[in-house]
Amino acid sequence: MSPVVCPQGHTSQATDYCDVCGAPLDAAAPAPVATPAASAPSTCAHCGAPAAAGALFCENCGYDFTTGSLPVPAPPPATPATPPATPSSTPTPAVAAPSPGPAQSAPTPVVPAPAGLDTPPPAGPDQWVAEIWVDPDWYAVQKPEDPIPSPGPPALVPLRERSVLVGRPSVSRNIHPKVDCGADSGVSRRQCQLNTDGQRWWVEDLDSSNGTYVSRVGDPIPTQPIPPGQRRELQDGDRLYVGAWTRIVIRKALPDEV
Repeated sequence: MSPVVCPQGHTSQATDYCDVCGAPLDAAAPAPVATPAASAPSTCAHCGAPAAAGALFCENCGYDFTTGSLPVPAPPPATPATPPATPSSTPTPAVAAPSPGPAQSAPTPVVPAPAGLDTPPPAGPDQWVAEIWVDPDWYAVQKPEDPIPSPGPPALVPLRERSVLVGRPSVSRNIHPKVDCGADSGVSRRQCQLNTDGQRWWVEDLDSSNGTYVSRVGDPIPTQPIPPGQRRELQDGDRLYVGAWTRIVIRKALPDEV
């Protein structure tokens, strides 16, 4: 006999009263016949692997054929923290560095010194001097107000530098000429400059107040100064006239003068 459904929805084998609630079953309808569930697919819809008939999950990827969802992946196991390395209680013996062999003495490069005022001139066949003297004839031409000092023996200044300043010293202005013209107030602090290449000499007026005059041996006292800023080459024995009474002879030194 087919089971029936009572008015309360219960399935009952009895046909007069419900087996569950006891309700009368005079007008009860027969229970619906259960429809077998659809068979599982033959392949996995996620990974495409073959699936056995009636299987609930894919054996390859775990796909749920009933719900159509993938399994939740398990969280990865926590990686244990690596403990810090404990220094060894036994000290590591130091390795002695190999003793250096005998040092090879490398040649020291020669760096040329920059040319300056105190640089000695290149070696030449002759040494030169500046002979400073009080010249009464030059004093008579200039006619200064200061009295002329007594003309004593000339002073000799060896010319050992490449560039030599002629003038009068000044401590406050830090001027210290190699050729010092002493008490001649007509000479500028920076009167003129003497320069050499080791064999020849030149003179250049430094825009002095009274000018620098040049003459050859035996010539009369000059009346025109050399132009400031222009070098004039000197011959052995040439005279420079500066200030009120100063005459400077630029000449080669005698054997006993240097």
